[in-house]
Amino acid sequence: MEPAPARRARLLLVEDDASVSALLKERFESERYPVTISAEGAGVLAQIDAHECDLVILDLGLPRVDGLDLLRRIRSRDRALPVLVLTGRTQVDDRVKALDLGADDYLTKPFEYPELAARVRALLRRAQHSEEAVTHFEDLELNRMDRTVRRAERQINLTPKEFALLEYLMMNPGRCLTRAMIMEHVWKSSFTDETNVVDVYINYLRNKIDKGFPRKLICTVRGAGYRLGGSSSATESLPASAAN
Repeated sequence: MEPAPARRARLLLVEDDASVSALLKERFESERYPVTISAEGAGVLAQIDAHECDLVILDLGLPRVDGLDLLRRIRSRDRALPVLVLTGRTQVDDRVKALDLGADDYLTKPFEYPELAARVRALLRRAQHSEEAVTHFEDLELNRMDRTVRRAERQINLTPKEFALLEYLMMNPGRCLTRAMIMEHVWKSSFTDETNVVDVYINYLRNKIDKGFPRKLICTVRGAGYRLGGSSSATESLPASAAN
């Protein structure tokens, strides 16, 4: 007897533009993804509470509800459900707000369907790795399923963006991550010398992860970036050739 085929991930498309939603429904269903459309955000939270979707594609410009407020409410209901924001808002402030509120990815309109589909597949792959939900580094523990962090049995409360930054560091222990790499992975944005957002959030993390512990886990590689572990000192330098 052949095994039953794996269930395809169910997509919830929150989009008020009928032409966009019809096109995306047709394209995703041609790849055998079941798609439900909510044109005004109505019923979204009920579907999430009933576990009727595996990924949300969310427009921020909805007619009857503020998209960012809906995102906040979605994340309060389910901290692990992948949410991809698909919107015409192109300002950096809008991207930062959405990501800080818990969006997993942010794509602006106009967009190319192959890129959207690739981002959806990437988020679904990440969500399906539930067996890898808990990551450890020394006495630090990060749980992706319930979005909790502990160090030496002390629970540490992080914002969604702090959690994403720590997760990226823990995925690459001992590896120097440049500011550009961190901006691209965590903020989905290009790094410029004018922004110090990476340094600010690293300091936030240090105050929560390292403060009060003799062993400092978050290290600065001077002239290059940051890494988790590798030295008992919080700051070290690299040769000029290695920093480029």
